[in-house]
Amino acid sequence: MKSKLLTQDSLFIIIILAAIIILMFIPTGFEGIVHKNSERAEAEILEVDNKYIREVGLIRHGQQHCRLRVLNGRFKGMETDGVNHLMGKLEMDKIFAPGDRALVVIDYNDNNIIFTNIVDHYRINLELILFIAFALLLIFFAGWTGVKALLSFILTVLMIWKVLIPFFLKGYNPIILSMLVVIAMTASTILLVSGLSRKSYAAILGSISGSLVTCILAIIFGKSFKVHGAVLHFSESLLYSGYAHLNLTDIFIAGIFIASSGALMDLAMDIAAAVHEIVEKKPDISRMDAIKSGFSIGRAVLGTMTTTLLLAYSGGYVALLMVFMAQGTPIINILNLKYVAGEILHTIVGSFGLILVAPFTAILSGFLFTRRAI
Repeated sequence: MKSKLLTQDSLFIIIILAAIIILMFIPTGFEGIVHKNSERAEAEILEVDNKYIREVGLIRHGQQHCRLRVLNGRFKGMETDGVNHLMGKLEMDKIFAPGDRALVVIDYNDNNIIFTNIVDHYRINLELILFIAFALLLIFFAGWTGVKALLSFILTVLMIWKVLIPFFLKGYNPIILSMLVVIAMTASTILLVSGLSRKSYAAILGSISGSLVTCILAIIFGKSFKVHGAVLHFSESLLYSGYAHLNLTDIFIAGIFIASSGALMDLAMDIAAAVHEIVEKKPDISRMDAIKSGFSIGRAVLGTMTTTLLLAYSGGYVALLMVFMAQGTPIINILNLKYVAGEILHTIVGSFGLILVAPFTAILSGFLFTRRAI
C-alpha cells in the first residue's frame, strides 16, 4: 500500500513538473506587443550629464543624458548615448551615477543603434541571487519536502503570470477565473507538499470551502461598499492603455479571495495535519472527539492568523497612514475613504474565510480520518 502511494506521489510530481515546463514555454498572447526592432540589455553607465534636470524642492523634471556601454546582447561592448526621463514622481524616477548598471531598451535598424532608453537600475542579478539563496535555504532545512515546496512556489508564480493575468486582460470573468485558479493552486500545492493522502484531501476541501465563502462575501460586500476597482494600483494606467473594457471592480473583488487563499491553505493544512497526527497516535478515537480536537487546534491558530492578514494588508499603507496622522485627519474620514474601505474589506472578508475554514477542515478531517462515529 505504501509503495503504491509512493508511486502515485512520484507520478503527481512528474505531472507538476510537466505543467511547469508547459507554462514556462506557453505564450501569453501579449508577446507581440514589444517592438520588433528593439532589444533589452544590461548596460554600464560611463558618464552622466545632469544639466537638463530641473529641481523644484524634492521633485526633479527633465532628462538625464548618459553615456553607457552595452554589456550583453547583439550590441555587446558598444558605447552609446541613453536618456533617462524624469516624470517628477519620486516613486517612479531614478538617478544614475557613473559605474551604475542599468536595464536599457535599444531601438535599432540593421546593426545601427537609433535610440537607447534607460528603463531602471539593473536588479535581475540581485533578484536571482536572492531567489537562489531562498531555494537553497528551503531545501537545506526541509529536504525533499523543500524541493516540492519550491516546485509549488514556481507553479503558483507561473499560473498567476501565464494564466490569471493574460485571461484577465482578454476579458474573461475575473471572479470565476480567479476561483478556478485558486482551486487549482490549492490542490496542486497541498498534494505536492503533503502527497496523495486523506490528510491532503481534508486540507484541500477545507481550504476551498473557506475560499468559496470568502468569494461570496467579497461579492456581496464589494458591491455594498461601492468601492470601485480603480483603487488598485496602476489600474487607471491599464484603462488608458486600451483596456477600458475591463471590469476593475470584479478584478478587485477577485483579488480579495486570491490574497487570502494562501492563509486559508496554511490554516487548513495545519488543522488537517494535527487531527491526522492525533488519530495516528490514538486510532480508536471517536469521530466527535477528533472533530473537537480540530476545533480546539483551530481556535489556538486563528488568533495569530487574523493578525497576520491585518499586518500583510496594512504593511503597504504605512506611509498613507502617516500622511493622515500628520494632517490631523479625523478617524471617521479615514475609515470612510474608498481605498481605506477597500483594505478593510480585504482584511475582514479574508478573516471571515479564516474563521470558517477552521471548523470546515476539522469536521472534514473527523469524517475522513476516523471510523468510529461515537
